[in-house]
Formats: sequence, structure tokens, C-alpha cells
Amino acid sequence: MPASNDAPAAAGATQPASSREPPAPRRGVAALLVAAGIFSSRVIGLIRERIIGGYFGTGVHADALAAGLRLPNVLQNLLGEGTLSASFIPAYSALLGQGRTKEAGRVAGAVFALLLGIAGVIALAGVLLAPLIVSVFTPGFEGERRELTIAVVRIFFPMTGVLVLSAWALGILNSHRRFFLPYFAPVLWNAAIIAALVAYAGRVDLEGLLLAGAWGALAGGFLQFGIQLPTLLRLERELSIGRAGFREPAFRQVLRNAGPAVLGRGVVQLSGYVDLLLASLLAIGAPVRLRFAQTLYLLPISLFGMSVAATELPELSREGDAAVEALRARAAAALRRVAFFVVPSFVAFISIGEELVAGVYHTGAFTREDVRLVWLVLAAYSLGLIPSTATRVFQSSFFALRDTATPARIAVIRVLAAAVAGGALMTQLEPVSVLGITIPSALAQFTRGLPLGPVGLALGAALGAWLEWRLLKSRLEKRVGALGAGAGALVRMFVAASAGALAARALAAVLPVLHPALIALAVAAIFGCVYFAVTYGLGMPEARTTIEGLLRRLRRR
Repeated sequence: MPASNDAPAAAGATQPASSREPPAPRRGVAALLVAAGIFSSRVIGLIRERIIGGYFGTGVHADALAAGLRLPNVLQNLLGEGTLSASFIPAYSALLGQGRTKEAGRVAGAVFALLLGIAGVIALAGVLLAPLIVSVFTPGFEGERRELTIAVVRIFFPMTGVLVLSAWALGILNSHRRFFLPYFAPVLWNAAIIAALVAYAGRVDLEGLLLAGAWGALAGGFLQFGIQLPTLLRLERELSIGRAGFREPAFRQVLRNAGPAVLGRGVVQLSGYVDLLLASLLAIGAPVRLRFAQTLYLLPISLFGMSVAATELPELSREGDAAVEALRARAAAALRRVAFFVVPSFVAFISIGEELVAGVYHTGAFTREDVRLVWLVLAAYSLGLIPSTATRVFQSSFFALRDTATPARIAVIRVLAAAVAGGALMTQLEPVSVLGITIPSALAQFTRGLPLGPVGLALGAALGAWLEWRLLKSRLEKRVGALGAGAGALVRMFVAASAGALAARALAAVLPVLHPALIALAVAAIFGCVYFAVTYGLGMPEARTTIEGLLRRLRRR
């Protein structure tokens, strides 16, 4: 807990929390608001990726765009939502919960000033050092692919600096229990990219279209930050950007917690760079195939893992370190809610993933072979889907306990394990070219010449996710007691998801030749209907709550 939390509030400096904050929403409502915002953003993100795939396919321009978006992410990952969730939100939420609004405003202003300075310096360095950055992290890029990547990196570095400030706004709004807007705001970022690509398609060559999309992303970053400002300033009327906040004990606590959080995020960022570096050594198209698969893979993580974790963190932080039993109960309930949606997502990606990939991406320059390869990568990633979402809940529990060091240390282990396993598997599945020397694939006779190196990288990521889950779970259980979604509940979820998969595969077998998007919608719909029907019949409260809530809304309409 911050040292200042034990001190009495100064006269006139605060007011009761109830006069400034709305009542806490129900868990399910808050998580639903986050999920709705994220869902809106992810849906338009899928549309963006479909347009990118249609225009660029999996060629050099698509690789340049995928690498260009990845390289500046050091800003967003080190200083963005993950770090702020670990350091800023717990301290800021605790101050709000105690009614210490003036102190909270000074701390928020100090964090903004610090983020603005650091992000500005790193963005400028990224623009000036773009050629060196591209050479270090994508050594396999040569010629046109390298030059295109340098050009877009110089645009994307300032963009990510703005997105860091957007994450600061998200932290404030979440702490004030405003969940929908900050997670909906990325819709504007995606919409700006789509608008730029559509506006210039057919009017410029592929290089010009790539740069148009990059400039659209920069404009979208400003839109994403700007749409949150009016609500933020209305809620945080005590915001004070100045040096006074640097002297606040709570701000110093934020800095202490940020150190391990930045280390943990830095390690995760390093993992992404290792994947990009290794993928750059593979055949053209490997980096963007990883990106296309990750876009689908991250959808359930964002919708269910992030939505639940984001809404639980402020409430856990308000309860304080002493409420260990309350934390355990909330974490266990959150794990079950996450599993209810993630288990069917995992089964769907494996059983009908090819239809889903085709429905999203199969258009224009994105061929049927690209569909099959992206699905194989998605299936490999999916093996780590369940632990990846559960660890979001574990991490939020540690953050609420003011412990950012444990998740950071375990993240180091996860990244090392994923990098070693991914690199080893990659070289078994596809020939790798290093400094002009080609290392042959040990399994070439089984892969039939297909470029399956990205599948090996995805399998390594899945192994790392399971290792992180095991370590975080065991450490957290030592502090709060046994945690889990419950074996009986998980069995019922898998039974229902398997029934959904059988129904979806049967439908796919008898459907006539239709547009891939229609096939994807049909098989996804029957999968979901069967899953909810079976879980409802098995008496699962999550299914009952979801279905009865939907029926109530329909009756009202």
C-alpha cells in the first residue's frame, strides 16, 4: 500500500468517494461493458486485417507492415496498459476509494507528464534510428522489404507514443468505473487505417498504399486518445500536470511498482521481437502469417481474459491487501467466467479454424494456400489459449496485492522457454537462411515443402504460456489459497464445446459452395448455439445468466 494511504486526508483536500464516483457496477455488467468495447474494436480490426490481406496478400508489403507495426510496440508495451495496470491503476484507484481526489489528480498529472516525456524521446529516437532498428530486429529483410519497413517504422514510432497516452486515459477511466469508452476508442484507430487504404486503393501503387495506411494509423492514434479526453476531464477535475505530483508518496509508489512491471513487459516485448527476428529468416510471408493468426488468437484473450481482469483490478485494489479471502473468491469466480468462453474458443479454432480463417481473410491476394497456412499457425497458438487467458486473472491478483515483481520474474522464464522451444521447432519444420547459409529442415519429408516455420514459433509460444500459468498459479495459491475454475465445470465446458464442434463440422460437410464469410458465419453460429444449449442443459450458471439476459432484452424490445 502507498505510504500516504495511512495518513489522514487534509481538510478541504478531499471529499467522500461516493460524491465523486458512481456505485460499483456488478461484476458481469462491468466485464460486459469492457467486452463490448473490445469486441467492437476487434471486429473492425478483423475488417482491417481482411482489407490488408486482400490488398497485400502475404508478400513483401504485408511483411513490411507486420514488422513495422511490431517494432515500435516497445513504447506501447513498456509504458502502456500492462504497466499502468500494475502500477498506476492500483494506487490511483486506492486514492479515489478513500476520497483523496486532489492527491489522485496530482498523481495522475505526474504520471501523464512522465509518460509524455519518455514517449516523446523514444519516438524521436525511433524515427532517427529506424534503419538500425530494422537491421537489428529483422536481419532477414533485404532489398525492397527492408526499405519499406524502414519507411513505415518512421511513421509508426510517433503513433505508438500517442497510444501510450491513450493507455493513460484508459487507466483513469477504468479507475472511475468507466469501462466501455476506453476499450471502444481503438475503433477509431482501425477506422482511420481502413479509410486511408480504401481511399487510396487503385490510385497509387502498393508502396504508396502501404504508406497511406501508415499515415492513417498515425491519425487514428490521435483520434483514439482524443475521444477519451472529454470524459476524462469531466471525471478527473482535480487533474494537475506539474511537479507537485512528483512529490506525492503515491506517485513514488507508482514508480516503485512500475520498475518490475516494465521489466515484465520488456521481457514480453523481447519475446515478440525474438519471434519477428526468427520469422524474418524464413520465407517471405512468415511475419505476416504470424500476425494474421495472432489477430484471431488474441480475440478471445482480449474479449474474455482482458475484460474480466480489467474490471476486477480496480475493485480488488479498493479492497486492499488485507482482503485476501475476498481476492481469492473474486479470482476464482473470474477464472470460471473466463473459462466458460475460452474453452469453446479453443475447440472452435482447432475444429473449424480453417473455415473461420477463410471467412475473415480469403479475398483478393490472400489465397487458399494462405488460408491453410494461417490456420495451422492459429491451431498451434490455440494450444496456449486457456493458460494465456487465465494468467491475465493471476496477474491482476498479484497487481492488487501490490506485487509486480513475481509476474515479471515468471515472464522472464516464460519468454526464455518460448524462444528456445520456438526456435528449435521452427528449424525442424522449415529451412532457415542465416547469413546466406541455409539450414535444412529435419522434417522436410513430412512437411512437403510447406513453409511451416511459423507453426513451430506458435508451438513454442503455447509451451511458454503453460509454463507461466503453472508458475503463477502455484505462487498465488501460496498467498490466497486454492484457485481454479473447477474440474467438474471444465469437463462440462469441454463436453458442450465438443458437441458444438461435431455439429459445426457436420454442417460444413453438407453446405453448398458459398462465400467463405457466409460459411464461417454458419458454422460459428451452429457451434455457439449448440454450446450454449448443452451448457444450459447441464445447469451451468454462466449459460443460464447469458441466455436469460438475452431473452429479457428481446422481450423488452
